[in-house]
Amino acid sequence: MIGTDFDLPIIIINFTFINISLNINYQNLIVMIEHLTAETFKEKIFDYENNKEWKYQGELPCIIDFYADWCQPCKMVAPVLEELSEDYSGKLNIYKVDTEQEKELAGVFGIQSIPSLLFVPIEGMPQMAQGALPKETFEKAFKDVLQVEK
Repeated sequence: MIGTDFDLPIIIINFTFINISLNINYQNLIVMIEHLTAETFKEKIFDYENNKEWKYQGELPCIIDFYADWCQPCKMVAPVLEELSEDYSGKLNIYKVDTEQEKELAGVFGIQSIPSLLFVPIEGMPQMAQGALPKETFEKAFKDVLQVEK
């Protein structure tokens, strides 16, 4: 033993690295709400600078939450969206846009009230809703607008 204030024994661990191959479906494990910037929006959703006609670029339907950190209704929606991201994992994407940081993007969509929620189906035009929606309303919109069920 090496002298310490507590006279604790020193344990030496010999690490052996083992290569283990695991077959994991990450799509079901990773539950995440992605924050979009104007640049990532143009890559993943719609390039509004170069296209005049709406064409969604994603592979799954999505919802985009336009919010601000200081907004109380936005804070009420956040945990609902987290729960929905788990419930609908692999079936739709949930994105957030901070309107304070992404003023240009908020302006492109005419965001004047937050939270504003853009429901984007694979085919067809997106639809906007405003306010702190309850979970049941999100689920109904997912079914009716996005054609997605649990």
